[in-house]
Amino acid sequence: MKPTAEKILDAAEGLFAEKGYLATSLGDVADAVGIRPPSLYNHFKNKEALYNAVLERLLLLFNEPLQILLDQEVDQQSVLDWQRNLVRLHSKNPNLSKLLQHAALSGDPHIKDMLGRLFEPLFYYGNTVTNALSPVVEKHAELLPWIIMAFNNIVMSYVTMAPLYKEVLGMDPFCDEAIERQIQSIGLLTEAYLEKYITGPEVT
Repeated sequence: MKPTAEKILDAAEGLFAEKGYLATSLGDVADAVGIRPPSLYNHFKNKEALYNAVLERLLLLFNEPLQILLDQEVDQQSVLDWQRNLVRLHSKNPNLSKLLQHAALSGDPHIKDMLGRLFEPLFYYGNTVTNALSPVVEKHAELLPWIIMAFNNIVMSYVTMAPLYKEVLGMDPFCDEAIERQIQSIGLLTEAYLEKYITGPEVT
């Protein structure tokens, strides 16, 4: 049986992802767990502390693929593998994408901190990753933040827009076949970009 604190985190994560921070009350969380609202304060100081704990847990989970990437020799193939791992992780754990979407659309005061904590590791370790892609970076160093965010936008928007994609795709967007096609599509875009600027003709 899960500890009460973990049950609270699970319930809060689902509610924050579904309704957003501003629209979720501690009473909602308590009802979802099946406890009285005052009991929440035995585990979390207030709603903001609970929200931060939910976010911290998600960010630790989603930074794992980057750590795996950095624990090996970083080359083009390992970067592609990192992309695949991240796409699969988002498909299995869609709450981070949903939570970020709510925060962005509602003007959530936590959004700046959330984005900083999500993207900072990518930029902090940027030299390690981009050394493997140096011919690309040399040509477009100023675009690196946009390249990183564009990839995240592709992955996260697929998650948040999934309910609309079912009819277009003709299958559940989160089924294994759909996710593998999403991974293949992103991989083709990345490989085409790398091929153009690393092995392709010089662009003048």
